[in-house]
Amino acid sequence: MTSTALHLAAMSVAVALAAPASAQAVYRCVDKEGRVLYTDTNAGNCKMIDAGNSGAISAPPASSRRPAVSMRQGGARPAASPVPSPASFPRVDGAAQRARDDDRRAILDEELRAEEKKLADLRRDAGSREDIGRAEKNVEALKREIANIR
Repeated sequence: MTSTALHLAAMSVAVALAAPASAQAVYRCVDKEGRVLYTDTNAGNCKMIDAGNSGAISAPPASSRRPAVSMRQGGARPAASPVPSPASFPRVDGAAQRARDDDRRAILDEELRAEEKKLADLRRDAGSREDIGRAEKNVEALKREIANIR
């Protein structure tokens, strides 16, 4: 499955979950920069990809329209309320979890050392800005991930 197909599938699921009981049309729009946006409002350069259960092609009434949000914009998500695990849910004891966390930290530390070496080599050899930027972002991401381990 291509990344575009995965993106479309994910957006279809998101739209289906967010849509009210009376289904609305879904449009696939492309903005001036070529970014794809999925919305329930036909905003110009859009093609309808789902007419909803009613089969209606017209746009929904203005009172029911939600602002268009693309995956790249990272629309606000409601805070998830904690849901208690059922009593039969398998538990991991503290020692096993610490061992897993230690293994994870060791793997991430190794990846961080390799990425920092790669970055130093790129800087020394006057690598392309794109490669250096990617390596810098990888180092930052690994450091954040390591910091998140308990």
